[in-house]
Amino acid sequence: MRLLVIGGAGFVGSNCVRRWVSAGREVAVYDLFTYAGRPENLQDVRERITIVRGDVADEAALDRAVADYRPDLVVNFAAESHVDRSINEPARFVRTNVLGVFALMEVARRRKVPVVHISTDEVYGDMHGLPSANEEAPLRPSSPYSASKASGDLFILSYARTYGVDAKIVRPSNMYGPYQHPEKLIPRTVARILLGRPAVIYGDGGDVRDYLHVEDFCEALDVIIERGRHVIYNIPGGNPRTVREVVESVIRILGRGEVRRGRARPGGDRAYAMEGRRVAELGWRPKTPWEVGLRRTVEWYVANRWWWEPLVDGYVLMDEPW
Repeated sequence: MRLLVIGGAGFVGSNCVRRWVSAGREVAVYDLFTYAGRPENLQDVRERITIVRGDVADEAALDRAVADYRPDLVVNFAAESHVDRSINEPARFVRTNVLGVFALMEVARRRKVPVVHISTDEVYGDMHGLPSANEEAPLRPSSPYSASKASGDLFILSYARTYGVDAKIVRPSNMYGPYQHPEKLIPRTVARILLGRPAVIYGDGGDVRDYLHVEDFCEALDVIIERGRHVIYNIPGGNPRTVREVVESVIRILGRGEVRRGRARPGGDRAYAMEGRRVAELGWRPKTPWEVGLRRTVEWYVANRWWWEPLVDGYVLMDEPW
């Protein structure tokens, strides 16, 4: 199978690219190489893949890539994904997460190529006190980030229905693992402590997120690509944890660290929760125990300061949400 992987140099995309290359698939990565998509993420497979530098929102460039490479499937990981950045810079999120998906759907319609799009559990909004969301649950996004992702999902659904584009939407819970930018909670906590700064918890630390190891996600994605018959698939991790619990666990693994409290993020969701019956029916279950996956992840960041230290910026060092 020939895969064109949009955003394949980012955290999740690069992990899946390594899996696909190891399995003998032909892979081309189409990536703009912004702050979170880095050539270093692909250095161990660089000689075995094709790399095309391009913007997902540039329809003409994306069309050329599809025409030249002639993939059997396009997988779209390209996204602006940091909630704090979306509050401060929403236009970037509209360009990539909405206009980028629109451009992709136009190319898919014209070239008749199937698409698998990676979305997020955040499109379902705050599930605190509500039953876990299934794939038919209403979309109730809260932040500019989740609103942009929900908008992209709706474009895909409309193109599938109106034009018959062969498309799937995959909605994972909070992923963690190696090569995640240090703006995100787990690597940010590790980085701040290793830099001699306190970890930061916004608000009371009671917000709940469900954690999914990125290797488990890539396996689930393969199962969906190979056997999925529905348009939308949730991929829960089965590891609900509060922010406070996550930070305290990282500190225990490191054997050091203090905590600073910041104000609550504006418009923050108290809890995310979704069910994964559809992917379970395909025979998939997450394999990585939380304690094992977290320890492996923390140890990776400790051993790879060369990778994350150049990425430390104001969003990593800030003590309050922007």
